[in-house]
Amino acid sequence: MPHQTPASLGLRAGRGGGLEAGLAGCTGRLDGQAVRRAPVECGDLPFLIKRDGTWLYRGSPINRKELVCLFASVLRREEDGSWWLQTPAERGRIEVEDAPFVAVELDWCGEGHDQVLSFRTNVDQIIAAGPEHPIRIAHDILTCEPTPYLLVRPGAGHWGVEARINRATYYELVALAEPGIVNGRRVLGVWSQGRFFTLGDMPSNET
Repeated sequence: MPHQTPASLGLRAGRGGGLEAGLAGCTGRLDGQAVRRAPVECGDLPFLIKRDGTWLYRGSPINRKELVCLFASVLRREEDGSWWLQTPAERGRIEVEDAPFVAVELDWCGEGHDQVLSFRTNVDQIIAAGPEHPIRIAHDILTCEPTPYLLVRPGAGHWGVEARINRATYYELVALAEPGIVNGRRVLGVWSQGRFFTLGDMPSNET
């Protein structure tokens, strides 16, 4: 299936403008200027979101944060786990190496059950962990190294749109951890908006 240009998502590039010049056109679409109908399928688009949160277009980084934030706002995840950029008029499939966003900063207030953990993502979205935005820990099959994720928003099915919590922010999270018992296991975890999120098992004191 041939690659499409950003113009196929409503980014009407001006003379010599390329990707950045079409920003106003896409904004107009997002503001409800597009015809109300089912989005046209554009196939595969030449976008890749790297594990570190960098957006690539045809292999080149998109350096304008304003443009990255705009694309991020129309990112969708389908029931099969695939990733799409979708405006009211058009949609196209893209590639994502891991999670599309990265949680790069942590702030917190309160303590215990009343504690609230707020994360800032690489697109400057502030998300408070809680029932609607849970934290989960995945482990590498070979190394068992933990990788933490925060749910940003639901997807169309089981798969959600997540932010990977970067290493420095994860260490801050671990520093706030306290012991608890989940399903009979002694664990370390953190509270946020009345929910306890497990970070891992309690270290053994056995020598």
